[in-house]
Amino acid sequence: MFRVLASREFQTRAPQTALTWLTSFNLSRSAHSLPFATIEVEEVSGSQPAEVYNLVQGKWTGSSKWNTLVDPLNGEPFIKIAEVDENEIQFQTSLTVELLFQPFVESLSKCPKHGLHNPFKSPERYLLYGDISAKAAHMLSLPKVYDFFTRLIQRVAPKSYQQALGEVQVTQKFLANFSGDQVRFLARSFAVPGNHLGQQSHGFRWPYGPVAIITPFNFPLEIPVLQLMGALYMGNKPVLKVDSKVSIVMEQMMRLLHYCGLPVEDVDFINSDGKTMNKLLMEANPQMTLFTGSSRVADKLATDLKGRIKLEDAGFDWKVLGPDVQEEDYVAWVCDQDAYACSGQKCSAQSILFMHENWSSTSLLSKMKDLAERRKLGDLTIGPVLTLTTEAMLDHMNKLLQISGSKLLFGGEALKNHSIPSIYGAIKPTAIYVPLEEIVKDNNYELVTREIFGPFQIVTEYKQDQLPMVLNALERMHAHLTAAVEVIGNTVNGTTYAGLRARTTGAPQNHWFGPAGDPRGAGIGTPEAIKLVWSCHREIIYDIGPLEKHWEIPAST
Repeated sequence: MFRVLASREFQTRAPQTALTWLTSFNLSRSAHSLPFATIEVEEVSGSQPAEVYNLVQGKWTGSSKWNTLVDPLNGEPFIKIAEVDENEIQFQTSLTVELLFQPFVESLSKCPKHGLHNPFKSPERYLLYGDISAKAAHMLSLPKVYDFFTRLIQRVAPKSYQQALGEVQVTQKFLANFSGDQVRFLARSFAVPGNHLGQQSHGFRWPYGPVAIITPFNFPLEIPVLQLMGALYMGNKPVLKVDSKVSIVMEQMMRLLHYCGLPVEDVDFINSDGKTMNKLLMEANPQMTLFTGSSRVADKLATDLKGRIKLEDAGFDWKVLGPDVQEEDYVAWVCDQDAYACSGQKCSAQSILFMHENWSSTSLLSKMKDLAERRKLGDLTIGPVLTLTTEAMLDHMNKLLQISGSKLLFGGEALKNHSIPSIYGAIKPTAIYVPLEEIVKDNNYELVTREIFGPFQIVTEYKQDQLPMVLNALERMHAHLTAAVEVIGNTVNGTTYAGLRARTTGAPQNHWFGPAGDPRGAGIGTPEAIKLVWSCHREIIYDIGPLEKHWEIPAST
């Protein structure tokens, strides 16, 4: 039945979508001819603000409440977001009266717990999503398309072109990885022989049905696409909320996915504040919610949702340099990239560096200083911090400098000659040295290990006999997302890099990325991550006989 319906849908949309998507896309056209896009990146401005809409029950909708965003580089109002308000009942358009909040609740509530597809229901949808992934991967491989998304990311989450492009490339490769039959392979089952003839137990990966996805600002494309597609692959019906500061990126990506054949009713896309989203979760009661963001919000949601949640929350991530000194230039460059790329606004950014004393006699720190100082606002290798003000970061620095033996290694100043609005932060890449003996003191530890989501890191040194003190400091940390270490057996971080080329921020599509040590921990990017986050185990035991000859009712037990 689904095959017939899907075929009809594709035929009716053929001029714009699946049947003509290869032939209609011509790179010689102007940027306005991108068949899915509703904006031109460079034209978005105060005089031509972009508008971001909601998608619910297959329809794009506006709102009576438009939230205006300012350009993070110059403060000019440049994007209007149609935000859904929990108290907003309806608004009048020239064509119709549209309900706002309630349709999102109804849309999720209509999805059964067994999902939109599963191994026994509409299995052809596994093939559909393999095809959608293949088409979307091809689209993102086209120069005009990946340049469009790269520049759009730069407009709302300023980072260097190469960093923004890397996000698009990871997304493209992920989609390519799950093309063709790879989606149905995610639902592979297994069987175990039973106790007698005719009995077998089968394990299946089963969707949750209605689910929610909440993602942050720092990776406007990669995180929401990878988690959204994982949810869809396994048969779920998601509602997606991306931080409004950057949601325009995912709104445009949703339009690309529709162009590539994604059924418009399969995903709802909402713009709202946190309070409204929390109310939606309470009323719609999704079977599972994926949250990527701060630990404070994560813990609140875990309580509100009674544990039906997977988390990739904050990461105070660390790097431990062992006693073998080698390749100083390379190590310095990796430390600089890990701490300051994307202005330090990665959940995997290097927050603290533990150096063995052997590195103290090298030029490592001076090379790190030189690399940090070559970063500039002109190419966005340093840029605005979207969650902390300049004053907040410098105040934290000053508190650290009150610790005995601490000192400023480099940075520690506000950026100059810029027009970044004061609601955001703008500081030079900064490193503070704090003695290890002071870090582990109870009255200092929480301050030193506070995550500053910006271009900011702690540096310390340890002697060979102080390695247990280092391991104790690591053991006390609450977040265990990424690390670069020499001592693997005594640590727990979920994504750990080891060896000369170890880093903290490498998060491509070819390996698991996520925290460890927390049963709520989510993963992203791999088959294992998708199955863990977006499906549960269902066991079906077939017991079809035959009965033994002359079987009789046994005695009661």
